[in-house]
Amino acid sequence: MKIGVLRETAPGEARVAATPETVKKFVGLGATVTVEQGAGNGAAIADSAYADAGATLAPRAGVIADADILLGIQGPAPDSLSGIKSGAWLAAGLNPFGERARVDAYAALGIEALAMEFMPRITRAQSMDILSSQANLSGYKAVLDAAAEYGRAFPMMMTAAGTVSAARVFVMGVGVAGLQAIATARRLGAQVSATDVRSATKEQILSLGAKPIFVEAVKGIEGEGSGGYATEMSDEYKAAQAELVSSHIAKQDIVITTALIPGRPAPRLISDAQIASMRPGSVIVDLAVESGGNVEGSVAGEVVTIHGVKIVGHKNVASRLAADASALFSRNLFNFLSAFWDKEAGKPVLDEEIGTAIRLTHGGKVVNERLLAS
Repeated sequence: MKIGVLRETAPGEARVAATPETVKKFVGLGATVTVEQGAGNGAAIADSAYADAGATLAPRAGVIADADILLGIQGPAPDSLSGIKSGAWLAAGLNPFGERARVDAYAALGIEALAMEFMPRITRAQSMDILSSQANLSGYKAVLDAAAEYGRAFPMMMTAAGTVSAARVFVMGVGVAGLQAIATARRLGAQVSATDVRSATKEQILSLGAKPIFVEAVKGIEGEGSGGYATEMSDEYKAAQAELVSSHIAKQDIVITTALIPGRPAPRLISDAQIASMRPGSVIVDLAVESGGNVEGSVAGEVVTIHGVKIVGHKNVASRLAADASALFSRNLFNFLSAFWDKEAGKPVLDEEIGTAIRLTHGGKVVNERLLAS
C-alpha cells in the first residue's frame, strides 16, 4: 500500500496533509509513504524530517506513480495528476459544491475522490472531522486578527493614569469556531456575548462565561439541521433576530461572524446599516467571507474600512497557523484511514456509512447523492 503526500499548489495554502508523526504511524501500519519534495515547507517541516520518519522524498510524478492513496489539504488540479492509476483514492478537502467541475474531472480520471469535509458528524468520526479541527484554530485566530486591527486593549486595566475599559466582543454563530472565539476573547479579558440560531448553544455560551443573546419572542424555532449544523431560518425569526442584533451590535467593539450553511451561500448577518451604527475604530471579522460572507461589504482576502469600521476578510484562516493546522489535519487523515485498516488486506476498507457519505466518485462516475441532488 503506497500512500503519497502532495505538495499544495493553491495560492496562500501553507498546510501539508501529513507530518513526520503521521508518516511514522502509516509506516507502522505497513504502508510505504512518499512525500512530494518541499511539501512541508509552509508548515516549517523540512524534507529531512519526513525522511527520518521513514518516508521517501520524490517530485510530484514520483509521488503519483503507483500511489494507492493520495493525501492533500485542498483538491489538486486534475491536470496535475497525470499518471495516477485507476481506482486510486484521493482524500482531501475537495470543496465539492464549489468545485463541481473538478469533481467531474476526478471521475474522468477513474479515481475515487473522498471529500473529508463530508465526514458525517457522528461520535466515531469526530477524530476524522477536518471541519472541526480547522474551525477550532480559525476561531482562535479570528480573535487575534481582531486584536491586531483593534486600536485598543482587550482587558480592563486599572492604572495610575486611569482605567482602560474592557473590549466588548460579540460572536455570531456558536459552532466550533465560535466557541473557540468566545474562549479566546475571554482569555484576553474581553466582555463577551454570543448568539446562534440553535437554542441548544445557550448553555455552551454560558459555560464559557459569555452572555447569550437570543430571540425569545419567537418560539418553536430551533435552527438545528442534520448533523448539528445550523439550517435556514424562517422570515419571522430572521426579522426578530435582526431587531435584537441591531440594538446589541451598536454597543460592540468587535464582532466575529462564523455562520455557514453547508452547500449554500453564507447567511447575511450584518447589514451596512448595522455597520454604520458601530463606533469608528470597531472591528468585524468575517470568517465566512469565502462563502459569500456574513457581513455586507466584506471582501475575501482584504481588510476594508466601511463607516469607520474595519472589516477583516482573511482567506483560509487555518492556513495562517500552518504548523498546528497541519498537525491536526494530518491526524484527522490518519485517524480516518487507520480506523478502516484491514490488516489481512494491508489496506483500508471503508464501511457503508462513512464510505457513502464521503465518496464523490467511483468507477468513472460521480456517485455522491448530495452532489447529484444539487
